[in-house]
Amino acid sequence: MAVYTEVSDEELGAFVSSYDVGELWSYKGIAEGVENTNYLIHTANGPYILTLYEKRVRPEELPFFLDLMDHLASSGIKCPTPVRDREGKMLRRLAGRPAAIVTFLEGLWIRRPHVEHCAELGKHLAKFHLAGQSFGQGRKNNLSVQGWRPLFEACGPKTDEIADNLQREISDELAFLEANWPNGLPAGIIHADLFPDNVFFLGPEISGLIDFYFACTDMLAFDIAICLNAWCFESDNSFNITKARALLASYTGVRRLDDDEFELLPILARGAALRFLLTRVYDWLNANDGALVRPKDPIEYLRKLRFHRTVASTREYGLEKA
Repeated sequence: MAVYTEVSDEELGAFVSSYDVGELWSYKGIAEGVENTNYLIHTANGPYILTLYEKRVRPEELPFFLDLMDHLASSGIKCPTPVRDREGKMLRRLAGRPAAIVTFLEGLWIRRPHVEHCAELGKHLAKFHLAGQSFGQGRKNNLSVQGWRPLFEACGPKTDEIADNLQREISDELAFLEANWPNGLPAGIIHADLFPDNVFFLGPEISGLIDFYFACTDMLAFDIAICLNAWCFESDNSFNITKARALLASYTGVRRLDDDEFELLPILARGAALRFLLTRVYDWLNANDGALVRPKDPIEYLRKLRFHRTVASTREYGLEKA
């Protein structure tokens, strides 16, 4: 979440008046993240989130994301619900951008997750995967293995401005993963970006999952691998086995992993680390000076990738299959 597009009082007032959410009282930009423009708006009916879609989000894919959130919310998943205007539309345009209003979720994201947070995440991730099975739409994961090489090539030699020989290191890893990437594992709708800042907590319990704009159809275990990277490393880049065990045990308490899913977690974790390394490299080299935040540090995911390359089996993480 960041502010790339400024909206005038008049524009926003006219936009909100098309919804049955009450009179607009106030609004302010949310200065976090790097993907879309977000405003917290307060109306006579309460708070809402207004999103103007920018950058990587393709306008033709927006109905998928909004329909998914609508489906998940109706299936009991704690997430924002798109608000329809008086004509029944969830998606409109504002300030030259596609735009939508969604319900506001109470809660805070945890900057330093503890074991109990990882356990809570695992449970809700599994519930999300099960709820997605009844969603009647799909979307290709443009940031899975087939999409990594074009992203790598778009960064080019400038990659080495971030770290010495980084271009060669990524090239070697990419070649390995392209040759060894799994297929045939259980698949469905995955979140694909479930970092701590996309999970809200009220006390020890999750109050909502947010930011579904990378959601897609892919291997369910790849989503687990993304979460292992995002939730189970400490600030010194050491892997916290206790957090990983809690996450996986809680997940499998709701949705059991098959043998292949469990055994292939190390290579999926390598792929997840490379995926976020590549997008962070790209964002770092193509930073938008108009955003209120700096892109995230690519080196964090380079260190995670190097760790995963030392792991030969899932049990070397200290994990056991339930």
